[in-house]
Amino acid sequence: METEIPVVEIDQLRMIYGEVVAVDGVSLRVERGQVVGILGPNGAGKTTTVECVVGLRRPDAGRVRVFGLDPAAGLDEIRQRVGVQLQQAVLPDRMKVREAMAIFASAYRRHANPSTLLSRWGLLDQRNKAFKALSGGQRQRLFIALALLGEPELVVLDELTTGLDPAARRDTWALVRSLRDSGVTVLLVTHAMDEAELLCDRLVVIHRGRIVAEGTPDQVRGDHRSLEAAYLELTAAAQAGVL
Repeated sequence: METEIPVVEIDQLRMIYGEVVAVDGVSLRVERGQVVGILGPNGAGKTTTVECVVGLRRPDAGRVRVFGLDPAAGLDEIRQRVGVQLQQAVLPDRMKVREAMAIFASAYRRHANPSTLLSRWGLLDQRNKAFKALSGGQRQRLFIALALLGEPELVVLDELTTGLDPAARRDTWALVRSLRDSGVTVLLVTHAMDEAELLCDRLVVIHRGRIVAEGTPDQVRGDHRSLEAAYLELTAAAQAGVL
């Protein structure tokens, strides 16, 4: 019986910026229908890793495959099958919500109904507002809606609930569960332990560019020795207000 190709396969990924090794030998497999969390403190290498997955960066060393395709060579096909919400995303100040949805929808061979997505994310009444006029939470919800426009097979969500109030955070978690239940694969980047443990089938903890723990939430939670450094840095960073 032929083995199914992983949705994401990373082998010995390495990224260097000047003298800083941002990602140092990360290897990871994401199977279809899983919610896999990449957990770690600010600057651990989480976002750099997913940027290599979606083709925004080329690795200095190592191998990345998405649906068996090299992002460097098969990016057009990958973009039709992957939805991305990145932490630092921005839109032009004057672009209206409905305009952003229409422009992004035009990039896909098939797409979801923009009005339905805006309604689902509580943005239908803001459809004629300019991006500049949206609150931080509204901007975050808009980027999530944009990531789902192409009805993707894989969704990459980077710091998904940043800027959301507690009620919106719970609603967002419910959506991630519904995505998984519908067969969509989710790669979730977060520094929030509660979010990762609640949503993810598997966790990968990255600390200083290396994987220090991997497994189910129960397995990772029980691996106190390898998690100690990451937990301490996460706590310190949160107390310092940088997370």
